[in-house]
Amino acid sequence: MYPPKHHQDYNEENIKSVATAYPFATLVSAQNTIPFITHAPLIFHGDKLVGHIDANNPHVELLKDNYPITVVFQGPQTYISPSIYTTNQLPTWNYIIAHARGIVKEIKEPEIVKKSMVVMTEFLETPNHNFKLSIEDPRMDRLVPYIHCFEIEVQQWEGKFKLSQDKVPADIENARQELIKNNQKDVADFVNGLFEKHF
Repeated sequence: MYPPKHHQDYNEENIKSVATAYPFATLVSAQNTIPFITHAPLIFHGDKLVGHIDANNPHVELLKDNYPITVVFQGPQTYISPSIYTTNQLPTWNYIIAHARGIVKEIKEPEIVKKSMVVMTEFLETPNHNFKLSIEDPRMDRLVPYIHCFEIEVQQWEGKFKLSQDKVPADIENARQELIKNNQKDVADFVNGLFEKHF
């Protein structure tokens, strides 16, 4: 990522927290000059990221042993109007992004694939755990052949947290509140609009 130092975060735990809070990731691989991009949730198993995609996805060919990959986790983001600042500023865009670069390893053992699905479901059901996936569920055995499971050994984490850090304290706080407010409102407006048009 383009790295102005005041927007970079070098604390690995801070960067990983983005991946934990926003696990729906963008997976990016390349073969020759052709990019392959897939969106899927990834969760931590120890220090590794584990995920599953449809076995018919052509990206599968690049999610096998020793292939390099870049993963993007996007946290909240928003346009920042100069009108929210106490000082004279120009428009900007604030965002929280984490990149992970690493090497892929394919997971083929059916019991490990099923276990990874159970662990992922348990994580995604946090905090209320209204549903528990059983590894003994017979549907799991029918599903496994159609799933490509893989883990990523992360070799480098990058974090870019553009949060108006170069502004005065009052403006930093105003930008923080704008980021929170706009993400809540934008999601509600967008989803409600889609439902009105399509359902």
